[in-house]
Amino acid sequence: MPSIDFARYYRPHEVAEALAAFAEEHPGLAAVRSIGTSHEGRDLLLITLTNQASGADTDKPAYWLDANIHATEVTGCMAALHLIQRVLTGYGHEQAITDLLDQRALYVLPCMNPDGMEQALTSPLYVRSGTRRYPYDDDRDGLYPADIDGDGRIVQMRVPDPDGGWKVSDKDPRLMRRRDPDEVGGSYYRVYTEGLIRGYDGYQVKVAPPAQGLDFNRNFPFIWAPEGTQRGAGPYPASEPEIRAVIAFLTSHLNVSGAIAYHTYGGAILRPYSDKADDGMHIEDLWTYKEIGGRGTAITGYRNLSVFHGFRYHPRQVMSGAFDDWAYDQLGIFAFTVELWDMIGEAGIKDHDFIEWFRGHPEEDDLKLLAWNDEQLGGAGFIGWRPFDHPQLGAVEIGGWVERRTFGNPPEQFLLHTIEPNTEFALAHARMGPLLELRHCAAEGLGEGIYRVQVVVANSGYLPTYGSKRAAELGAVRPIEVTLDMPPGAELITGERAQEIGQLEGRANKRALWGASYPTDHLRRLEWTLRAPAGGTLRITAASQRAGTAAESLRLS
Repeated sequence: MPSIDFARYYRPHEVAEALAAFAEEHPGLAAVRSIGTSHEGRDLLLITLTNQASGADTDKPAYWLDANIHATEVTGCMAALHLIQRVLTGYGHEQAITDLLDQRALYVLPCMNPDGMEQALTSPLYVRSGTRRYPYDDDRDGLYPADIDGDGRIVQMRVPDPDGGWKVSDKDPRLMRRRDPDEVGGSYYRVYTEGLIRGYDGYQVKVAPPAQGLDFNRNFPFIWAPEGTQRGAGPYPASEPEIRAVIAFLTSHLNVSGAIAYHTYGGAILRPYSDKADDGMHIEDLWTYKEIGGRGTAITGYRNLSVFHGFRYHPRQVMSGAFDDWAYDQLGIFAFTVELWDMIGEAGIKDHDFIEWFRGHPEEDDLKLLAWNDEQLGGAGFIGWRPFDHPQLGAVEIGGWVERRTFGNPPEQFLLHTIEPNTEFALAHARMGPLLELRHCAAEGLGEGIYRVQVVVANSGYLPTYGSKRAAELGAVRPIEVTLDMPPGAELITGERAQEIGQLEGRANKRALWGASYPTDHLRRLEWTLRAPAGGTLRITAASQRAGTAAESLRLS
Protein backbone atom coordinates (compact mmCIF):
# COMPACT_ATOMS: atom_id res chain seq x y z
CA MET A 1 0.00 0.00 0.00
CA PRO A 2 1.50 3.38 -0.89
CA SER A 3 2.03 5.60 2.11
CA ILE A 4 0.51 8.98 1.29
CA ASP A 5 2.21 11.84 3.12
CA PHE A 6 -0.62 14.10 4.25
CA ALA A 7 1.84 16.67 5.55
CA ARG A 8 2.53 18.02 2.07
CA TYR A 9 0.86 18.58 -1.29
CA TYR A 10 1.47 16.18 -4.19
CA ARG A 11 2.33 17.21 -7.73
CA PRO A 12 0.52 15.52 -10.66
CA HIS A 13 3.27 12.99 -11.36
CA GLU A 14 3.25 11.95 -7.69
CA VAL A 15 -0.53 11.55 -7.82
CA ALA A 16 -0.13 9.31 -10.87
CA GLU A 17 2.48 7.21 -9.06
CA ALA A 18 0.23 6.85 -6.01
CA LEU A 19 -2.74 5.74 -8.13
CA ALA A 20 -0.61 3.16 -9.93
CA ALA A 21 0.64 1.84 -6.60
CA PHE A 22 -2.91 1.58 -5.22
CA ALA A 23 -3.98 -0.44 -8.27
CA GLU A 24 -0.91 -2.68 -8.11
CA GLU A 25 -1.41 -3.39 -4.41
CA HIS A 26 -5.16 -4.04 -4.75
CA PRO A 27 -5.75 -5.45 -8.25
CA GLY A 28 -9.15 -6.82 -7.30
CA LEU A 29 -10.40 -3.56 -5.80
CA ALA A 30 -8.76 -0.74 -7.75
CA ALA A 31 -8.23 -0.08 -11.44
CA VAL A 32 -6.72 3.04 -12.99
CA ARG A 33 -7.36 4.38 -16.48
CA SER A 34 -7.02 7.60 -18.39
CA ILE A 35 -10.32 9.17 -19.42
CA GLY A 36 -8.63 11.81 -21.57
CA THR A 37 -5.67 14.14 -21.79
CA SER A 38 -5.15 17.72 -20.71
CA HIS A 39 -4.22 20.70 -22.85
CA GLU A 40 -0.53 19.97 -22.24
CA GLY A 41 -0.97 16.24 -22.84
CA ARG A 42 -1.14 14.88 -19.28
CA ASP A 43 -3.41 11.90 -18.61
CA LEU A 44 -6.60 12.51 -16.66
CA LEU A 45 -6.33 9.51 -14.37
CA LEU A 46 -9.45 8.01 -12.85
CA ILE A 47 -9.44 5.20 -10.30
CA THR A 48 -12.40 2.83 -10.06
CA LEU A 49 -12.91 1.31 -6.62
CA THR A 50 -15.09 -1.78 -6.33
CA ASN A 51 -14.80 -5.47 -5.53
CA GLN A 52 -14.42 -6.82 -9.05
CA ALA A 53 -15.21 -10.36 -7.84
CA SER A 54 -18.77 -9.30 -6.95
CA GLY A 55 -19.41 -7.77 -10.36
CA ALA A 56 -18.30 -5.14 -12.82
CA ASP A 57 -18.44 -1.50 -11.78
CA THR A 58 -20.92 -0.77 -14.56
CA ASP A 59 -23.34 -3.31 -13.07
CA LYS A 60 -23.37 -1.56 -9.71
CA PRO A 61 -24.73 1.74 -8.41
CA ALA A 62 -21.89 4.25 -8.46
CA TYR A 63 -20.59 7.48 -6.99
CA TRP A 64 -18.36 10.19 -8.51
CA LEU A 65 -15.74 12.35 -6.78
CA ASP A 66 -13.39 14.82 -8.46
CA ALA A 67 -10.92 17.47 -7.34
CA ASN A 68 -8.60 20.22 -8.50
CA ILE A 69 -10.71 21.66 -11.29
CA HIS A 70 -9.22 24.93 -10.00
CA ALA A 71 -5.45 24.90 -10.14
CA THR A 72 -4.48 26.34 -6.77
CA GLU A 73 -7.11 24.39 -4.80
CA VAL A 74 -4.72 21.54 -4.15
CA THR A 75 -6.38 20.43 -0.91
CA GLY A 76 -9.02 18.66 -2.98
CA CYS A 77 -6.53 16.32 -4.63
CA MET A 78 -5.11 15.28 -1.27
CA ALA A 79 -8.64 14.74 0.04
CA ALA A 80 -9.36 12.48 -2.92
CA LEU A 81 -6.20 10.46 -2.21
CA HIS A 82 -7.27 10.20 1.41
CA LEU A 83 -10.64 8.75 0.43
CA ILE A 84 -8.96 6.18 -1.83
CA GLN A 85 -6.55 5.13 0.90
CA ARG A 86 -9.33 5.03 3.48
CA VAL A 87 -11.44 2.70 1.35
CA LEU A 88 -8.65 0.34 0.36
CA THR A 89 -7.24 0.00 3.87
CA GLY A 90 -10.70 -0.42 5.36
CA TYR A 91 -11.87 -3.15 2.98
CA GLY A 92 -12.05 -6.48 4.77
CA HIS A 93 -11.65 -4.81 8.17
CA GLU A 94 -14.65 -2.47 8.37
CA GLN A 95 -18.05 -3.88 7.48
CA ALA A 96 -19.46 -0.63 6.10
CA ILE A 97 -16.53 -0.16 3.70
CA THR A 98 -16.49 -3.83 2.73
CA ASP A 99 -20.19 -3.69 1.91
CA LEU A 100 -19.66 -0.46 0.00
CA LEU A 101 -17.13 -1.97 -2.40
CA ASP A 102 -18.96 -5.30 -2.63
CA GLN A 103 -22.21 -3.62 -3.61
CA ARG A 104 -21.19 -0.33 -5.21
CA ALA A 105 -18.49 1.43 -7.24
CA LEU A 106 -16.61 4.68 -6.66
CA TYR A 107 -15.15 6.71 -9.51
CA VAL A 108 -12.46 9.12 -8.26
CA LEU A 109 -10.67 11.69 -10.42
CA PRO A 110 -8.16 13.26 -8.02
CA CYS A 111 -6.79 15.81 -10.46
CA MET A 112 -9.11 17.11 -13.16
CA ASN A 113 -6.65 19.85 -14.04
CA PRO A 114 -3.07 18.54 -13.88
CA ASP A 115 -1.59 21.35 -16.00
CA GLY A 116 -2.85 24.09 -13.73
CA MET A 117 -2.05 22.10 -10.59
CA GLU A 118 1.56 21.62 -11.71
CA GLN A 119 1.95 25.34 -12.32
CA ALA A 120 0.32 26.21 -9.02
CA LEU A 121 2.71 23.96 -7.08
CA THR A 122 5.90 25.01 -8.88
CA SER A 123 5.35 28.72 -9.52
CA PRO A 124 4.10 31.72 -7.52
CA LEU A 125 1.98 32.76 -10.50
CA TYR A 126 -1.76 32.41 -10.01
CA VAL A 127 -3.74 30.37 -12.52
CA ARG A 128 -7.47 29.80 -12.09
CA SER A 129 -7.78 26.57 -14.07
CA GLY A 130 -6.00 25.57 -17.30
CA THR A 131 -2.73 26.92 -18.65
CA ARG A 132 -3.94 27.70 -22.16
CA ARG A 133 -3.81 31.38 -22.98
CA TYR A 134 -7.31 32.82 -22.88
CA PRO A 135 -9.11 35.03 -23.79
CA TYR A 136 -6.16 36.77 -25.51
CA ASP A 137 -3.15 35.33 -27.27
CA ASP A 138 -0.98 38.37 -26.55
CA ASP A 139 0.07 40.25 -23.43
CA ARG A 140 -2.25 43.15 -22.65
CA ASP A 141 -1.28 46.41 -20.99
CA GLY A 142 -1.74 46.87 -17.28
CA LEU A 143 -0.56 45.54 -13.93
CA TYR A 144 0.30 41.86 -14.08
CA PRO A 145 1.45 39.59 -11.20
CA ALA A 146 5.18 39.04 -10.83
CA ASP A 147 7.61 38.11 -8.08
CA ILE A 148 9.49 41.38 -8.30
CA ASP A 149 11.57 40.96 -5.14
CA GLY A 150 12.62 37.40 -5.98
CA ASP A 151 11.47 35.75 -2.74
CA GLY A 152 9.46 33.05 -4.53
CA ARG A 153 6.10 34.53 -3.56
CA ILE A 154 3.62 36.97 -5.05
CA VAL A 155 1.84 38.90 -2.31
CA GLN A 156 0.79 42.56 -2.31
CA MET A 157 2.25 46.04 -2.76
CA ARG A 158 1.14 49.10 -0.84
CA VAL A 159 1.91 52.37 -2.57
CA PRO A 160 1.69 55.78 -0.83
CA ASP A 161 -1.01 57.87 -2.50
CA PRO A 162 -3.01 60.77 -1.02
CA ASP A 163 -6.00 59.54 -3.03
CA GLY A 164 -5.64 55.97 -1.79
CA GLY A 165 -8.43 54.11 -0.07
CA TRP A 166 -6.35 52.32 2.58
CA LYS A 167 -4.48 53.21 5.72
CA VAL A 168 -2.30 51.41 8.27
CA SER A 169 -4.15 50.17 11.35
CA ASP A 170 -3.17 51.76 14.63
CA LYS A 171 -3.71 48.37 16.32
CA ASP A 172 -1.24 46.36 14.25
CA PRO A 173 1.03 47.90 11.59
CA ARG A 174 0.71 44.82 9.41
CA LEU A 175 -3.00 45.39 9.03
CA MET A 176 -4.47 47.61 6.31
CA ARG A 177 -7.85 49.21 7.01
CA ARG A 178 -10.32 50.95 4.74
CA ARG A 179 -10.14 54.74 4.82
CA ASP A 180 -13.35 56.22 6.19
CA PRO A 181 -15.59 57.86 3.54
CA ASP A 182 -15.11 61.35 5.03
CA GLU A 183 -11.52 60.90 6.22
CA VAL A 184 -8.81 63.40 5.20
CA GLY A 185 -5.39 64.48 6.39
CA GLY A 186 -3.77 61.10 6.97
CA SER A 187 -1.28 58.83 5.23
CA TYR A 188 -3.05 56.71 2.64
CA TYR A 189 -2.17 53.92 0.24
CA ARG A 190 -3.29 52.06 -2.81
CA VAL A 191 -2.94 48.28 -2.53
CA TYR A 192 -2.07 46.18 -5.58
CA THR A 193 -1.02 42.64 -6.35
CA GLU A 194 2.75 42.42 -6.41
CA GLY A 195 3.79 42.90 -10.02
CA LEU A 196 4.85 45.08 -12.91
CA ILE A 197 2.90 47.38 -15.21
CA ARG A 198 2.95 46.80 -18.94
CA GLY A 199 2.44 49.99 -20.96
CA TYR A 200 2.68 52.29 -17.93
CA ASP A 201 2.36 56.02 -18.73
CA GLY A 202 3.58 57.20 -15.36
CA TYR A 203 0.10 58.03 -14.04
CA GLN A 204 -2.62 55.48 -14.71
CA VAL A 205 -2.49 51.93 -13.40
CA LYS A 206 -4.74 49.57 -15.27
CA VAL A 207 -5.13 45.91 -14.37
CA ALA A 208 -4.15 43.54 -17.18
CA PRO A 209 -6.48 40.62 -17.89
CA PRO A 210 -4.98 37.28 -16.79
CA ALA A 211 -2.89 35.54 -19.40
CA GLN A 212 -4.47 32.21 -18.41
CA GLY A 213 -8.05 33.22 -17.74
CA LEU A 214 -9.96 29.96 -18.20
CA ASP A 215 -12.25 28.78 -15.44
CA PHE A 216 -13.14 25.14 -16.08
CA ASN A 217 -16.04 25.39 -13.65
CA ARG A 218 -17.73 27.81 -16.05
CA ASN A 219 -17.22 25.60 -19.11
CA PHE A 220 -19.90 22.94 -18.51
CA PRO A 221 -22.99 23.09 -20.75
CA PHE A 222 -25.43 24.45 -18.18
CA ILE A 223 -26.77 27.93 -19.00
CA TRP A 224 -23.31 28.50 -20.51
CA ALA A 225 -22.59 32.17 -21.23
CA PRO A 226 -19.79 33.77 -23.29
CA GLU A 227 -16.80 35.62 -21.87
CA GLY A 228 -18.48 39.01 -21.90
CA THR A 229 -21.15 37.66 -19.53
CA GLN A 230 -19.31 34.89 -17.68
CA ARG A 231 -15.59 35.39 -17.15
CA GLY A 232 -13.48 32.29 -17.84
CA ALA A 233 -16.24 30.39 -19.65
CA GLY A 234 -14.15 29.47 -22.69
CA PRO A 235 -15.06 30.04 -26.34
CA TYR A 236 -17.95 27.55 -26.28
CA PRO A 237 -19.46 24.94 -23.91
CA ALA A 238 -17.07 22.06 -23.16
CA SER A 239 -14.36 23.69 -25.28
CA GLU A 240 -11.66 22.35 -22.95
CA PRO A 241 -10.49 18.71 -23.24
CA GLU A 242 -10.56 18.19 -19.48
CA ILE A 243 -14.26 19.10 -19.33
CA ARG A 244 -15.14 17.05 -22.41
CA ALA A 245 -13.54 14.01 -20.78
CA VAL A 246 -15.66 14.36 -17.63
CA ILE A 247 -18.84 14.88 -19.64
CA ALA A 248 -18.11 11.87 -21.85
CA PHE A 249 -17.48 9.64 -18.84
CA LEU A 250 -20.56 10.60 -16.84
CA THR A 251 -22.95 10.52 -19.78
CA SER A 252 -21.77 6.97 -20.50
CA HIS A 253 -21.96 5.87 -16.84
CA LEU A 254 -25.55 6.42 -15.85
CA ASN A 255 -25.06 4.28 -12.77
CA VAL A 256 -23.83 7.41 -10.96
CA SER A 257 -26.46 8.96 -8.69
CA GLY A 258 -24.31 11.05 -6.34
CA ALA A 259 -21.24 13.24 -6.72
CA ILE A 260 -18.91 15.62 -4.93
CA ALA A 261 -16.50 18.12 -6.46
CA TYR A 262 -13.77 19.20 -4.04
CA HIS A 263 -12.83 22.89 -4.03
CA THR A 264 -11.38 25.37 -1.54
CA TYR A 265 -12.21 27.35 0.49
CA GLY A 266 -14.88 28.41 2.99
CA GLY A 267 -16.02 25.29 4.81
CA ALA A 268 -19.29 24.85 2.91
CA ILE A 269 -21.35 22.10 1.33
CA LEU A 270 -22.91 23.74 -1.73
CA ARG A 271 -25.78 22.45 -3.85
CA PRO A 272 -27.42 23.65 -7.07
CA TYR A 273 -28.72 25.87 -8.33
CA SER A 274 -26.33 28.72 -9.02
CA ASP A 275 -28.77 30.70 -11.14
CA LYS A 276 -32.09 30.36 -9.35
CA ALA A 277 -33.65 30.20 -5.92
CA ASP A 278 -34.56 26.96 -4.20
CA ASP A 279 -38.16 27.17 -5.38
CA GLY A 280 -36.86 26.56 -8.91
CA MET A 281 -35.98 22.96 -8.00
CA HIS A 282 -38.28 19.95 -7.70
CA ILE A 283 -39.42 20.16 -4.10
CA GLU A 284 -38.73 16.46 -3.43
CA ASP A 285 -35.18 16.88 -4.74
CA LEU A 286 -34.71 20.00 -2.64
CA TRP A 287 -35.76 18.07 0.46
CA THR A 288 -33.35 15.29 -0.45
CA TYR A 289 -30.53 17.75 -1.08
CA LYS A 290 -31.15 19.33 2.32
CA GLU A 291 -31.25 15.93 4.01
CA ILE A 292 -27.96 14.83 2.44
CA GLY A 293 -26.41 18.21 3.15
CA GLY A 294 -27.60 18.02 6.73
CA ARG A 295 -25.83 14.70 7.11
CA GLY A 296 -22.71 16.38 5.75
CA THR A 297 -23.05 19.20 8.26
CA ALA A 298 -23.36 16.71 11.11
CA ILE A 299 -20.15 14.96 10.02
CA THR A 300 -17.98 17.91 8.95
CA GLY A 301 -19.42 20.92 10.74
CA TYR A 302 -19.71 22.71 7.38
CA ARG A 303 -22.89 24.62 6.61
CA ASN A 304 -24.97 23.38 3.68
CA LEU A 305 -26.81 25.72 1.34
CA SER A 306 -27.34 26.51 -2.31
CA VAL A 307 -24.90 28.59 -4.32
CA PHE A 308 -27.67 31.02 -5.21
CA HIS A 309 -28.65 31.65 -1.61
CA GLY A 310 -25.22 31.74 -0.01
CA PHE A 311 -22.20 31.70 -2.32
CA ARG A 312 -22.70 34.27 -5.06
CA TYR A 313 -19.77 36.58 -5.66
CA HIS A 314 -22.14 39.45 -6.47
CA PRO A 315 -25.71 39.69 -5.12
CA ARG A 316 -27.14 40.59 -8.52
CA GLN A 317 -25.12 38.20 -10.66
CA VAL A 318 -25.32 34.45 -11.08
CA MET A 319 -22.75 31.88 -12.09
CA SER A 320 -23.10 29.68 -15.16
CA GLY A 321 -21.40 26.57 -16.50
CA ALA A 322 -20.68 24.86 -13.16
CA PHE A 323 -20.20 21.11 -12.73
CA ASP A 324 -22.74 20.51 -9.97
CA ASP A 325 -25.46 22.44 -11.83
CA TRP A 326 -24.78 20.46 -15.01
CA ALA A 327 -24.64 17.09 -13.25
CA TYR A 328 -27.95 17.67 -11.49
CA ASP A 329 -29.85 19.49 -14.21
CA GLN A 330 -28.76 17.32 -17.16
CA LEU A 331 -28.26 13.90 -15.53
CA GLY A 332 -30.27 14.13 -12.32
CA ILE A 333 -27.22 13.43 -10.13
CA PHE A 334 -27.28 14.72 -6.55
CA ALA A 335 -24.03 16.64 -6.98
CA PHE A 336 -22.40 18.88 -4.38
CA THR A 337 -19.46 21.27 -4.38
CA VAL A 338 -17.58 21.01 -1.10
CA GLU A 339 -15.44 24.02 -0.22
CA LEU A 340 -12.75 22.51 1.98
CA TRP A 341 -10.92 24.47 4.71
CA ASP A 342 -12.02 27.58 6.58
CA MET A 343 -9.14 29.58 8.02
CA ILE A 344 -11.52 32.33 9.11
CA GLY A 345 -13.46 29.85 11.22
CA GLU A 346 -10.25 28.27 12.53
CA ALA A 347 -9.27 31.71 13.84
CA GLY A 348 -12.47 31.79 15.90
CA ILE A 349 -14.60 33.94 13.60
CA LYS A 350 -17.84 31.98 13.57
CA ASP A 351 -21.07 32.29 11.57
CA HIS A 352 -19.57 34.70 9.04
CA ASP A 353 -21.08 35.12 5.59
CA PHE A 354 -18.96 33.28 3.04
CA ILE A 355 -18.82 36.13 0.51
CA GLU A 356 -19.94 39.29 2.31
CA TRP A 357 -17.13 38.91 4.84
CA PHE A 358 -14.60 39.80 2.15
CA ARG A 359 -16.49 42.97 1.28
CA GLY A 360 -16.39 44.23 4.82
CA HIS A 361 -15.85 42.97 8.36
CA PRO A 362 -14.77 44.28 11.76
CA GLU A 363 -11.13 45.08 12.37
CA GLU A 364 -11.26 42.62 15.24
CA ASP A 365 -11.63 39.79 12.71
CA ASP A 366 -8.35 40.73 11.03
CA LEU A 367 -6.64 40.94 14.39
CA LYS A 368 -7.90 37.43 15.21
CA LEU A 369 -6.51 36.15 11.92
CA LEU A 370 -3.11 37.72 12.55
CA ALA A 371 -3.08 36.31 16.09
CA TRP A 372 -3.95 32.85 14.74
CA ASN A 373 -1.15 33.16 12.19
CA ASP A 374 1.33 34.14 14.89
CA GLU A 375 0.27 31.38 17.28
CA GLN A 376 -0.36 28.51 14.88
CA LEU A 377 2.02 29.25 11.99
CA GLY A 378 4.79 31.11 13.77
CA GLY A 379 3.91 34.16 11.68
CA ALA A 380 4.76 32.42 8.39
CA GLY A 381 1.38 33.04 6.77
CA PHE A 382 1.82 36.81 6.64
CA ILE A 383 4.83 38.62 5.15
CA GLY A 384 5.60 41.81 7.04
CA TRP A 385 5.71 44.93 4.91
CA ARG A 386 9.21 45.80 3.73
CA PRO A 387 10.47 48.63 1.49
CA PHE A 388 11.17 47.97 -2.17
CA ASP A 389 12.24 50.25 -5.02
CA HIS A 390 9.73 49.44 -7.73
CA PRO A 391 11.11 50.09 -11.24
CA GLN A 392 7.95 51.96 -12.24
CA LEU A 393 6.19 53.08 -9.06
CA GLY A 394 9.24 54.01 -7.03
CA ALA A 395 9.18 53.50 -3.27
CA VAL A 396 6.64 50.84 -2.33
CA GLU A 397 6.30 48.20 0.37
CA ILE A 398 5.76 44.50 -0.30
CA GLY A 399 3.95 42.18 2.09
CA GLY A 400 0.63 40.62 3.03
CA TRP A 401 -0.98 37.20 3.31
CA VAL A 402 0.56 34.20 1.57
CA GLU A 403 -2.93 33.44 0.31
CA ARG A 404 -2.31 30.05 -1.29
CA ARG A 405 -1.17 28.44 1.97
CA THR A 406 -3.42 30.34 4.39
CA PHE A 407 -6.85 31.30 3.11
CA GLY A 408 -6.63 29.18 -0.05
CA ASN A 409 -5.39 25.86 1.40
CA PRO A 410 -4.67 24.65 4.91
CA PRO A 411 -1.08 24.92 6.04
CA GLU A 412 0.33 21.42 5.90
CA GLN A 413 -0.10 20.72 9.61
CA PHE A 414 -3.86 21.31 9.21
CA LEU A 415 -4.30 19.22 6.06
CA LEU A 416 -5.26 15.86 7.57
CA HIS A 417 -7.48 17.54 10.16
CA THR A 418 -9.34 19.20 7.28
CA ILE A 419 -9.86 16.23 5.00
CA GLU A 420 -10.62 13.36 7.41
CA PRO A 421 -14.24 14.33 8.20
CA ASN A 422 -14.88 15.14 4.55
CA THR A 423 -13.86 11.62 3.59
CA GLU A 424 -16.46 10.30 6.01
CA PHE A 425 -19.15 12.51 4.46
CA ALA A 426 -18.25 11.35 0.95
CA LEU A 427 -18.49 7.71 2.04
CA ALA A 428 -21.84 8.36 3.71
CA HIS A 429 -23.09 10.06 0.55
CA ALA A 430 -21.89 7.14 -1.57
CA ARG A 431 -23.94 4.75 0.56
CA MET A 432 -27.12 6.75 -0.10
CA GLY A 433 -27.57 5.62 -3.70
CA PRO A 434 -30.23 3.11 -4.75
CA LEU A 435 -29.42 -0.61 -4.54
CA LEU A 436 -31.31 -3.33 -6.34
CA GLU A 437 -31.80 -6.70 -4.63
CA LEU A 438 -33.66 -9.95 -5.33
CA ARG A 439 -35.48 -11.45 -2.37
CA HIS A 440 -37.57 -14.54 -1.71
CA CYS A 441 -36.52 -16.30 -4.91
CA ALA A 442 -38.21 -19.66 -5.04
CA ALA A 443 -39.23 -22.34 -7.54
CA GLU A 444 -42.12 -24.50 -6.29
CA GLY A 445 -42.87 -27.81 -7.98
CA LEU A 446 -46.60 -28.21 -8.79
CA GLY A 447 -46.33 -31.69 -10.29
CA GLU A 448 -46.05 -33.07 -13.85
CA GLY A 449 -43.01 -30.86 -14.54
CA ILE A 450 -44.83 -27.62 -13.74
CA TYR A 451 -43.11 -25.00 -11.56
CA ARG A 452 -44.20 -21.72 -10.05
CA VAL A 453 -41.31 -19.24 -9.82
CA GLN A 454 -41.55 -16.20 -7.54
CA VAL A 455 -39.23 -13.32 -6.73
CA VAL A 456 -39.41 -9.97 -5.00
CA VAL A 457 -37.39 -7.19 -6.65
CA ALA A 458 -36.48 -4.61 -3.99
CA ASN A 459 -34.62 -1.32 -3.68
CA SER A 460 -32.84 -1.26 -0.33
CA GLY A 461 -31.25 2.12 -0.99
CA TYR A 462 -32.08 5.59 0.28
CA LEU A 463 -32.60 7.05 -3.20
CA PRO A 464 -35.19 5.69 -5.64
CA THR A 465 -33.92 3.63 -8.54
CA TYR A 466 -34.29 6.61 -10.88
CA GLY A 467 -32.16 8.73 -8.55
CA SER A 468 -33.84 12.13 -8.53
CA LYS A 469 -37.12 13.65 -9.67
CA ARG A 470 -35.07 15.65 -12.15
CA ALA A 471 -33.68 12.42 -13.63
CA ALA A 472 -37.23 11.03 -13.88
CA GLU A 473 -38.40 14.19 -15.61
CA LEU A 474 -35.54 13.96 -18.11
CA GLY A 475 -36.09 10.26 -18.75
CA ALA A 476 -32.40 9.87 -17.95
CA VAL A 477 -32.83 6.38 -16.48
CA ARG A 478 -34.57 3.47 -18.18
CA PRO A 479 -37.12 1.34 -16.28
CA ILE A 480 -35.90 -1.70 -14.39
CA GLU A 481 -35.67 -4.72 -16.69
CA VAL A 482 -36.29 -8.24 -15.37
CA THR A 483 -35.39 -11.28 -17.43
CA LEU A 484 -35.93 -15.00 -16.87
CA ASP A 485 -33.39 -17.31 -18.49
CA MET A 486 -34.75 -20.88 -18.59
CA PRO A 487 -32.92 -24.18 -18.93
CA PRO A 488 -33.03 -26.15 -22.21
CA GLY A 489 -36.38 -27.80 -22.85
CA ALA A 490 -38.30 -25.37 -20.64
CA GLU A 491 -41.53 -23.73 -21.77
CA LEU A 492 -43.02 -20.57 -20.29
CA ILE A 493 -46.72 -20.92 -19.44
CA THR A 494 -47.48 -17.59 -17.72
CA GLY A 495 -45.48 -14.45 -17.25
CA GLU A 496 -43.01 -12.66 -19.52
CA ARG A 497 -39.48 -13.78 -20.16
CA ALA A 498 -38.32 -10.13 -20.36
CA GLN A 499 -40.31 -7.28 -18.88
CA GLU A 500 -39.98 -3.70 -17.66
CA ILE A 501 -41.32 -3.10 -14.17
CA GLY A 502 -40.91 0.67 -13.92
CA GLN A 503 -38.99 2.18 -10.99
CA LEU A 504 -38.83 1.48 -7.27
CA GLU A 505 -38.91 4.15 -4.62
CA GLY A 506 -36.45 4.48 -1.75
CA ARG A 507 -36.62 6.13 1.65
CA ALA A 508 -35.74 9.58 0.35
CA ASN A 509 -39.22 10.73 -0.64
CA LYS A 510 -41.07 9.62 2.48
CA ARG A 511 -41.16 12.53 4.88
CA ALA A 512 -44.79 12.99 5.87
CA LEU A 513 -45.91 13.91 9.35
CA TRP A 514 -45.86 11.50 12.28
CA GLY A 515 -48.42 8.76 11.94
CA ALA A 516 -48.36 8.58 8.14
CA SER A 517 -48.52 5.23 6.35
CA TYR A 518 -46.48 4.51 3.23
CA PRO A 519 -46.96 1.90 0.52
CA THR A 520 -44.27 -0.70 -0.05
CA ASP A 521 -43.36 0.94 -3.34
CA HIS A 522 -39.71 0.02 -2.86
CA LEU A 523 -40.44 -3.57 -3.98
CA ARG A 524 -42.31 -5.53 -6.64
CA ARG A 525 -43.38 -9.18 -6.57
CA LEU A 526 -43.17 -11.17 -9.83
CA GLU A 527 -44.35 -14.66 -10.70
CA TRP A 528 -43.95 -17.08 -13.62
CA THR A 529 -45.28 -20.56 -14.38
CA LEU A 530 -43.25 -22.87 -16.58
CA ARG A 531 -42.90 -26.46 -17.63
CA ALA A 532 -39.36 -27.80 -17.48
CA PRO A 533 -37.42 -31.02 -16.96
CA ALA A 534 -36.20 -31.57 -13.40
CA GLY A 535 -32.59 -30.78 -12.62
CA GLY A 536 -32.35 -27.72 -14.80
CA THR A 537 -31.27 -24.26 -13.60
CA LEU A 538 -33.00 -21.00 -14.34
CA ARG A 539 -31.65 -17.50 -13.71
CA ILE A 540 -33.55 -14.35 -12.76
CA THR A 541 -31.85 -11.02 -13.49
CA ALA A 542 -33.05 -7.52 -12.60
CA ALA A 543 -31.10 -4.62 -14.08
CA SER A 544 -31.34 -0.91 -13.34
CA GLN A 545 -29.10 1.72 -14.89
CA ARG A 546 -28.76 3.59 -11.60
CA ALA A 547 -29.42 0.91 -8.96
CA GLY A 548 -27.24 -1.86 -10.38
CA THR A 549 -27.87 -5.47 -11.41
CA ALA A 550 -29.05 -8.31 -9.18
CA ALA A 551 -29.29 -11.96 -10.23
CA GLU A 552 -30.18 -15.31 -8.65
CA SER A 553 -30.03 -18.88 -9.97
CA LEU A 554 -32.58 -21.55 -8.99
CA ARG A 555 -32.29 -25.30 -9.49
CA LEU A 556 -35.51 -27.04 -10.44
CA SER A 557 -36.09 -30.22 -8.42
